[in-house]
Amino acid sequence: MSTVLQPAGASSRRRIWRNAGALLGISIVGFVTFVAIFAPWLAPYDPFTIDLGRRVIPPKWMEGGTPTNILGTDQLGRDYLSRLIYGARVSMIIGVATIITSGIIGTFLGVMGGFYGGRVDDAVVFAITARLSIPVVLVALAVAGLLGTSFTLVILVLGLLLWDRFAVVARSTTMQIRNLDYVAAARCAGCSPIIVLLKEVLPNIATHLAVVATLEMALAILLEAALSFLGLGVPPPLPSWGLMISEAKEYMFFSPWIIIIPGIALFILVLGVNLLGDALRDMLGTDLSR
Repeated sequence: MSTVLQPAGASSRRRIWRNAGALLGISIVGFVTFVAIFAPWLAPYDPFTIDLGRRVIPPKWMEGGTPTNILGTDQLGRDYLSRLIYGARVSMIIGVATIITSGIIGTFLGVMGGFYGGRVDDAVVFAITARLSIPVVLVALAVAGLLGTSFTLVILVLGLLLWDRFAVVARSTTMQIRNLDYVAAARCAGCSPIIVLLKEVLPNIATHLAVVATLEMALAILLEAALSFLGLGVPPPLPSWGLMISEAKEYMFFSPWIIIIPGIALFILVLGVNLLGDALRDMLGTDLSR
């Protein structure tokens, strides 16, 4: 009887489709991404329109709710569902932009240190150590306090502070594969170091970096929400979920739904991103051999 060998990737994909957590993570992130992209068409109202005559209307299913505002209105009479939908766009843009910025910085430093070693690696290790000694939240608070709040500034600050994990993983994995046969073969074939890095090293550490990216994205979303809650993140009237929680804290004892709704949305998104990271780890694997 002959045995048919299945590709490792196909086996990993089958495990993912049988994993309830992976399916949940993919579904959550996919849904939030869809909502973020099509927010102008999905939001029933303009999230910035103020109507002081309709302040703090409860959701439709609660006493006093109206069918015209399914999730009610906030303290300025703005439709809460519309602001929640646009808040998904803010969170996703900040999360993706942050991991792109930090990923480029961390991957470059990590690959350089792991591939060349010696003094280059010493400099990279020193940079990583220095970065790890800096408290992210305090630096972000100080920068926001000095330079003010803006959407772009939040992305730059988080991107410049969250690259260390990319650097650590890129450095360690590069050091493991730099002496493998296919890297040595590329060198013997006369390929330049840049070509070796781009065609041999980076494709083989991308799986590890993809998992790190999901972890950093979840952290960036949480940090943005924390900064916005403190009034030093995304400036109003942008509908950030953290800012929505901050604006609602004065009503939390009288209208708790106004703070629970964005809090639940933030929790579900971060949970989905972390579950997606687990799914990517299972699908991509961690085998460094070729």
